[in-house]
Amino acid sequence: QVQLVESGGGLVQAGGSLRLSCAASGRTFSNYAMGWFRQAPGKEREFVAAIARDGVSTYYADSVKGRFTISRDNAKNTVNLEMNSLKPEDTAIYYCAAVVTDYSRLPSIYPRGYDDWGQGTQVTVSS
Repeated sequence: QVQLVESGGGLVQAGGSLRLSCAASGRTFSNYAMGWFRQAPGKEREFVAAIARDGVSTYYADSVKGRFTISRDNAKNTVNLEMNSLKPEDTAIYYCAAVVTDYSRLPSIYPRGYDDWGQGTQVTVSS
């Protein structure tokens, strides 16, 4: 099991930017593909972005494509989510998640495809 801790959430005006980070510990981070999900009040947890172990293969939800960028630093055991042009509908608790996969394989877009989760960080975008 890998332990995950998110940070970087906060309150921002529409059009602004935030950078979320997820720090991993307890296992070899480079063995894990990583994903970001979010959950708004009264809604199901939804996929945001994913990155393979190679740090090259990435995938985004249509709702964030072109605005968000996922990256990872295997030397620092972190995965980041750069969020630009934020909208009120981006308001949610953001979670990072991890799963062991093949090197260049992208992880699932479904929460059940991940084994380990962080506690989440709140992102609020005001209009």
